[in-house]
Amino acid sequence: MYRIGELAKACDINNDTLRFYEKNDLLSPSSRSESGYRLYTEKDKKTLQFILRAKNVGFTLAEIRELLSIEVNKADNACADVKELVDTKLSAVERKLAELTRFQTSLKRLSDACCGGEESAEHCTILEALESDTEKVRHEHSP
Repeated sequence: MYRIGELAKACDINNDTLRFYEKNDLLSPSSRSESGYRLYTEKDKKTLQFILRAKNVGFTLAEIRELLSIEVNKADNACADVKELVDTKLSAVERKLAELTRFQTSLKRLSDACCGGEESAEHCTILEALESDTEKVRHEHSP
């Protein structure tokens, strides 16, 4: 059995993170000691490690909750259910990457157009582009 601090240390997180996962119904202590300390089992540790790995690959708390629900009821779910969750997340990441690439391209264009000198910003090409060509900048950033 682990107390909260022991489990947190074993998983390289802090106690508050563990409490946060409890508060969000991702994990709960298996029992409490006579003095009221939260007690966790080896199974709880494995669940916490699952949560941390899922978080590290980008799943949200709601998505992790759904994955845990499938994990607990594997027999009632298909591999396709899990794959669908991953594929949905992958599509969202790909959309975000495309958006970030558009941002990068636009920012690079703005940066390259500016001399970056010490003179007054009265004729700064970046500010001029944002003032006069707002529609083009907005268009470049929209999906």
